[in-house]
Amino acid sequence: MFQNLGLQMFTVRDFITDPEFADLSFRRLRELGYTETQLAGHAFDAKLFGELLAKNGIRVVGNHCSLDDIINRPDETMEKHRMWGTSNLGIGGIPHEARAGVKELAKFIDTYNKAAEVYAKEGFKLTFHNHNYEFEPIDGCKTPMEIFAEEFDPNNISFVLDTCWVAAGGADVRAWMERLAGRIDILHLKDLEATKVANARSPEFNVTEIGNGNLYWDGIMETAEKIGVKYYVVEQDNNFKGTPFDSLRMSAEYLKKYQK
Repeated sequence: MFQNLGLQMFTVRDFITDPEFADLSFRRLRELGYTETQLAGHAFDAKLFGELLAKNGIRVVGNHCSLDDIINRPDETMEKHRMWGTSNLGIGGIPHEARAGVKELAKFIDTYNKAAEVYAKEGFKLTFHNHNYEFEPIDGCKTPMEIFAEEFDPNNISFVLDTCWVAAGGADVRAWMERLAGRIDILHLKDLEATKVANARSPEFNVTEIGNGNLYWDGIMETAEKIGVKYYVVEQDNNFKGTPFDSLRMSAEYLKKYQK
């Protein structure tokens, strides 16, 4: 059981492009029961963005930002996140150049570990969010996720595990949650549905509302509580039933049975 329902703000990215729309959107999200958020950057002044969230009773628990900002502008990046009141910040996937091979991946891991050490000294923890391609073997060897689990500094880097993308990568969601126990502060709640396509040998997969797809949520939520997940964050990239707010209402209503 969890208490506070969060949202990855990327879900409503088209509705938070200016202060007026953002204020209305944040109010609507709060009415739907979302009291926490992980950001995906900000479309206007960071201070005002944070003030509008606070005004509407939504607390920032993390942010996705660029690797360039993390590496090359650490002071500015940390100050922004202090202003928002969060110590979790990180990237949303493997940089393109790091996907070229084992050597390039190792270079990225070394860079990220060193950056995480710098941020940790100031009370921050870097995060890493997966997609499905982190579960594809690299150079015919291990998958990037296996390598990250072994080589990311567990004290300074946490995982933003995305349930949908783990499943889409052909991996076991609960097994990976168990493997990363104590290292998942933010869990992305995202469902996956199979869609039949005419004349196709296998179905395509779409992101969908929580409870509308194939993932086993009783097991996922039980495991999440057992391993100590701190923040439960709904994300839906696309494939909305109406507007994003309609889909978010459906997800929030489904998840109520797991809330305290």
